[in-house]
Amino acid sequence: MADAGTNNLNTEQLINDTLATIEREREREIVSRRFGLFDRKETLEQIGELLGITRERVRQLEKAVVTRLKVAAEQGNLPHISEAERTFIDTLHGLGEVARVSNLAKAFGDDSKLEQARVAFLARLCPELAVIDEDDHYYAAVAVRAVYDEKSIKRSVEKLIDVIKKQGEPKAIEDFMASASLKDAAQAAALASTSKQLATLNGRWGLVKWPMVNPKNIRDKIYVILKEHGKHMHFSEIADAIKASDFKRKDVTTQAIHNELIKDKRFVLIGRGIYALKEWGYKKGTVADIISEVLKEAGQPLHRDEIVKRVLKSRFVKETTILLNLQGKSQFKRVAKATYALDEPAAE
Repeated sequence: MADAGTNNLNTEQLINDTLATIEREREREIVSRRFGLFDRKETLEQIGELLGITRERVRQLEKAVVTRLKVAAEQGNLPHISEAERTFIDTLHGLGEVARVSNLAKAFGDDSKLEQARVAFLARLCPELAVIDEDDHYYAAVAVRAVYDEKSIKRSVEKLIDVIKKQGEPKAIEDFMASASLKDAAQAAALASTSKQLATLNGRWGLVKWPMVNPKNIRDKIYVILKEHGKHMHFSEIADAIKASDFKRKDVTTQAIHNELIKDKRFVLIGRGIYALKEWGYKKGTVADIISEVLKEAGQPLHRDEIVKRVLKSRFVKETTILLNLQGKSQFKRVAKATYALDEPAAE
């Protein structure tokens, strides 16, 4: 039953009331253990071994009991189920008409595994709700049947996945809606959240394999931070940004961040402790290497001020550091006043 004036459900009371309508204790045991209503979910084999019956017999009894409960709910003979159903539907209206069971349970104030199991079981009995069971591609989810059934949810999600794949990069859900034939952002995000192939971070959706929406390790998180920032950062700033982020795991040390930056080819050191993304056009190398690259690309001697200007486009260093390299490295020679060229070895 729902608490007056709130979206909370007294799921424990509802479960106990529902189980009390099952006459045989063995059948009550099967349902409570199979759906994890008081403890962790158990397999057919585990329950069969406990009750001294075959795995197949457990499956048959489970199916029969759940079917009877659904019929009783349709006929209005399950205590408080119709009231609970109204609470489910009211809550789902605010979540986009469909929601992962974890999000639905969270909306009721408790997203523990036990509460999720109870919410999923109760929703299964409600005639006006559609339920998706968790598998390799989908999270357990519940929808308002008047809007979605299981097939229409999966069709919409598959279309959304195809659109995101074609776009090739994470974007706000609004950017995918039209191509996916969806008109409401809340519904589009709710549908996307049921899929194990999609993920979201910082307001953008993408494929779960994309680091920008689903960073799996420290290096991916560094990449996300730099990409979001849009320009170079000191490794200590990156560490602070990760700690202040919405990442699930963000307890990192500054030294660990520095170590990962050094190892990953996506990141380029462009100054003292300062890193940028290689995809922004930066290349690895010392300041002398960059000066050499500048002079090679120019194909002619350049004034030191022009060299400094061009080097600073790819390195965040002091001007004096560039000048010291120009004057102190043997690969550079002064060919006129304040003008330098590469000191090419003389042809024999």
